[in-house]
Amino acid sequence: MPQRIGEIIEASTTGFVSGAYELLAAPSFGTLVRAQSRDPEIVVYGLVYDIRTGSREPGGRAAVRGRSYTGRELFDDEIYREHPDLAEVLQTEFTAITVGFGDGNVITHHLPAQPPPVHYSVYGCTVAELCRFSDAHAFYRTVLAAPQVPADELIAATVRAAAAVQPDPAGYRVRAGRTLAALLADDHGRLRAILQRIAPPSR
Repeated sequence: MPQRIGEIIEASTTGFVSGAYELLAAPSFGTLVRAQSRDPEIVVYGLVYDIRTGSREPGGRAAVRGRSYTGRELFDDEIYREHPDLAEVLQTEFTAITVGFGDGNVITHHLPAQPPPVHYSVYGCTVAELCRFSDAHAFYRTVLAAPQVPADELIAATVRAAAAVQPDPAGYRVRAGRTLAALLADDHGRLRAILQRIAPPSR
C-alpha cells in the first residue's frame, strides 16, 4: 500500500507544497508523488522539484547547534541525536509541479479541474503507478515549459527514475529521447544536454 508521506500546506492549479511527516525525509528530486483530491476517485500527480528544511516559525531561521558554549563540538548526525527537539522546531517541505491526474483507472497528462485541498494527504507512488504514468510522454512538454522549475534537470531525473522501473530501460530511454528531440527540435544544445543526463552511467 502506498505510504502517506506528508500533507499539502499550499496548493495552486500548477503545483503544490507539502510538509513531510518526518524531518529530512522528503522524496527525492524528480520523484512522482500523488495528492488526494476531494473526490476519492481522483488523485493529482506531481513531480518533486524543490526540497527545503527550515524553521517552523514564519520568518524564523535554524540556529547553529554544532558548538556549545562549553566548547563541545558536534557534527552532522550527532547534532540530531543530541537535539531530538529539532523535529519539533524544524520542518522539511517539498514542492511538486502538477503533471496530470488519475480518475479511477484512467491517467491523464494535463491539469486537473481543481488543485488538491490544503491539509489533504500526499503519497509516494508505487512502482506500478510510476510505470503506468510514465509510459506516455505527454507530460514532458509541461515540465519543459514551466518557468518556475529547473526543467532540464527535472525532466532528466524523471526519465532516469522511470527508465529504472520499466521492463525495458534502454528502450524507454530511446523513446524518451525521441519525444524530447521532437519537442526541442529548435534547441539542439538544450536537447544534447538533457540526453547526456538521461544516458546510463558509463562503467
